[in-house]
Amino acid sequence: MKRMIFATGNVGKLKEVKKLFAEFHVEILSLKDLENPPEIIENGKTFEENSLIKARTVFADYGVPVFADDSGLVVEQLGGAPGVYSARYAGEKATYAENNKKLLEELKRFPEPHQAKFVCVASYVDGEREFTVRGELPGKIVHEFRGENGFGYDPIFIPKGYDRTLAELSLEEKNKISHRGQAMAKLKNELLRLNLLG
Repeated sequence: MKRMIFATGNVGKLKEVKKLFAEFHVEILSLKDLENPPEIIENGKTFEENSLIKARTVFADYGVPVFADDSGLVVEQLGGAPGVYSARYAGEKATYAENNKKLLEELKRFPEPHQAKFVCVASYVDGEREFTVRGELPGKIVHEFRGENGFGYDPIFIPKGYDRTLAELSLEEKNKISHRGQAMAKLKNELLRLNLLG
């Protein structure tokens, strides 16, 4: 069976991706399955750069095909912020609540609607080839926290065409439209096109 590494320590992400690749003869390992996972320094300026940094770093150590992703929230009125700093917008060890609070504080000086989008870039590296694919979910930021599902900015983000926040959608509903779901589906299709899946 073919082995691939998904360069993440996030159990939720791993579960989603294993489901996506379930029909193929491929074993997907995460960073938690590796004995000495490398330290990954995400110092890129774009989602593409950070995604490739993760994949290249892990491939350099293990020599097994690797895919990775990097994602975040892009708010139009804030010139694209928080962007690649989405997870640490309010500081290096910031909680989801602290990041949300800072974002809403920054948006107080702008009129609604606050147009925004979630972006996810997935990358693949195997020593011979490298590529990235991108998924985007447009929507807007609202000033009230709504919903118990999801994480991060989900409770204050309403996807385009919906009247509920991402945190008010079920996991099934969210996965159908999510930026990560889109990017991973494109990644899978590209791997199929290149005959890299069993």
